Amino acid sequence: MTVRTAAELAAVDDPAWPTLSRMLGRGGVEVVPPPAWSLEVLFRLQVTVRSTLGALALHTGGVLVDGGWLRIIGGGGAGLPDLATVNGLDEPGEHSVAPSVLVVAYDVLGGTFAINGGGLPGQLGNVNYFAPDSLTWVDLGFGQAAFLEWAVSGGTTEFYASVRWPGWYDEIGAVRLDEGLSLYPPLWSEEGRDVARSSRTPVPLGELVDWHFEMAERMTPVDDYVRDADEHLDGYGGWPAEGYRP
Repeated sequence: MTVRTAAELAAVDDPAWPTLSRMLGRGGVEVVPPPAWSLEVLFRLQVTVRSTLGALALHTGGVLVDGGWLRIIGGGGAGLPDLATVNGLDEPGEHSVAPSVLVVAYDVLGGTFAINGGGLPGQLGNVNYFAPDSLTWVDLGFGQAAFLEWAVSGGTTEFYASVRWPGWYDEIGAVRLDEGLSLYPPLWSEEGRDVARSSRTPVPLGELVDWHFEMAERMTPVDDYVRDADEHLDGYGGWPAEGYRP
């Protein structure tokens, strides 16, 4: 890998941010302000701000959809992890390689959205979703830019219809951004299909995500993609509460 400086990554002729900022100005979307360390996040990612990923890392702490039900990751802060830390990206070097699974978002139920870099089923570059109600990866059929547009344009309404309950919006307003809701009975169980009857408890989001992957590994037959992704994501319960701090 040819390592570029943060300044080189940020200085492009056609940055994505002007278009993205207009898109993110729609109602129902909250943009978390970028942290002081956003250039460091961009450097560790080694992507330019011509990309959606780079623009989010440099210009936002993250993007909240549906009152924080969906948390799209950027530079971190306000309880959100940053894209570099959550993907275990250290100081880039000559022998660094792009991650096979690149996490880009979480939801309040502990579902994980990740770009397929070769470690997930489906087409390379597409966003996949690890669903807590099925404990499997699903290829959503589009990349990061289309994922962001889908998320802020109302795509989540139908996508989450079966796992929302009366009063969900007000309830998640009390859940911190470093927390998720643990449901009992769990969503993947037969008894957990009626989410309105489930008990819901705020827990650290990293622990909830790890638990979903652990449960998936216990199921038979084990999905190789679940095992591989779990190894990549191992230890996410230890996020810094305020993201990366250089």
